[in-house]
Amino acid sequence: MSLSPVTSRRRRRCGLRNRGVEERPAARAALPSLDCAWPTPLKQLLTERAQICHLHIGQAGTQLGNSAWELYLLEHGLQADGRPNPDAKDLSDSGSFETFFTETGSGKYVPRSIFVDLDPSPIDEIRTGAYRQLFHPELLISGKEDAANNYARGHYTIGKEMVDSVIDRIRRVADNCSSLQGFLIFHSFGGGTGSGFGALLLERLSTDYGKKCKLEFAVYPAPRVSTSIVEPYNAVLSTHSTIENADCTFLVDNEAVYDICRRSLDIPRPNYEHLNRLIAQVVSSITSSLRFDGALNVDLNEFQTNLVPYPRIHYPLISYAPVISAKKSSHESFKVSDLTFQCFEPNNQMVVCDPRNGKYMAVALLYRGDIVPRDCSAAAGALKAKSSFNLVEWCPTGFKLGINYTKPISVPGSELAAVDRSVAMLSNTTAIAEAWSRLDHKFDLMYSKRAFVHWYVGEGMEEGEFSEAREDLAALEKDYEEVASDSLDDEGAEEGEY
Repeated sequence: MSLSPVTSRRRRRCGLRNRGVEERPAARAALPSLDCAWPTPLKQLLTERAQICHLHIGQAGTQLGNSAWELYLLEHGLQADGRPNPDAKDLSDSGSFETFFTETGSGKYVPRSIFVDLDPSPIDEIRTGAYRQLFHPELLISGKEDAANNYARGHYTIGKEMVDSVIDRIRRVADNCSSLQGFLIFHSFGGGTGSGFGALLLERLSTDYGKKCKLEFAVYPAPRVSTSIVEPYNAVLSTHSTIENADCTFLVDNEAVYDICRRSLDIPRPNYEHLNRLIAQVVSSITSSLRFDGALNVDLNEFQTNLVPYPRIHYPLISYAPVISAKKSSHESFKVSDLTFQCFEPNNQMVVCDPRNGKYMAVALLYRGDIVPRDCSAAAGALKAKSSFNLVEWCPTGFKLGINYTKPISVPGSELAAVDRSVAMLSNTTAIAEAWSRLDHKFDLMYSKRAFVHWYVGEGMEEGEFSEAREDLAALEKDYEEVASDSLDDEGAEEGEY
């Protein structure tokens, strides 16, 4: 029997195709969804936000995680033990808890995060610190000896012994999610655990959770400030191992963040806590759309869709505004247009490089707080009209806007002023190739003398991996060159016509 015209129209409206197959009367009677009214459990499933799992690896990742969760608690109106704060102004406006937290039967919210370090000290600090009752004790994983700033120890020897137990904990967290969207991975490229174990874990995640989104927040070796001599080796080896496994990597370099703290927050000698709290504000802005409502929400998958034109070129530059101390905040303008233009100043970038020397492939502007969408569109339009704003010719649109109405919150006692609105800019620009070039130069100086190589080979790594990793980084530099030259060649051809 054929379907009536009315039923056919209803089926099309609900997204069901007419396949010309004869329906049985019983089957037809059991289709309450024809009037597009979803059953209640299904409706809840569709409106439920996707869940995100945080992975904090090594000392840098662990300390960054501490600052990030400190801020998340304030934003969601939670106390240090994960229970709702009765003094919070409006708990109904405290966002979607299930994105980052798991609720227990007793009404406590437990972060969906795993902390891993081969060295026991940073994890022990969390176990005894202010947030010792917040995190699940089984998700604080520490080894017995550190990676000694050696990528090979983190990747091949000590790290390999721990990786199965870490993957097992990740699997248990993932199994408790109804809709896991992806992972946020915090680590450094310069340390032994962050670079070696971070790369190993990403390889395993790609195998086990290939379809899930994997975003990295990576502390990148600074041009002049260094935490260890072998940083260039670790960073090149780690980049080579992770480039195929991460979907999008946000680089942060300590020197750039030091300079921002000194210049904008008037801190003469910034420490890691100052740096981490500033980076946490950026992470919070990037993830606010996942947790709070807004006019234009951006989820994890949209970052890579809008910012990554080619799989290997997935290293956006981060800028943030306003970064201002409480003393100065009453004398400054925080108009949307002013904040947007501040993001394009090299002084507000999280990596030392000059975007005026490169071309933008894509830009995401994430506005937060007391924002009018019309002002955001006007600011983006004014930017595109500037002659100094170079956009590649093959990407004429260039801008992705995100608008979230939850105001940024500053941690009590931090130098950052509380403001009504903020902007985080993620820009994929060819200028970041400067950072790779600097790193490769340092690598070449040491590797030409084979300095310190024996420490890596002694941990079971083949020397050929150094050359292979360096060639991959050279290819990455070349990729950025080609993306920029596509536009430059066209301009040269046009000039020749006149």
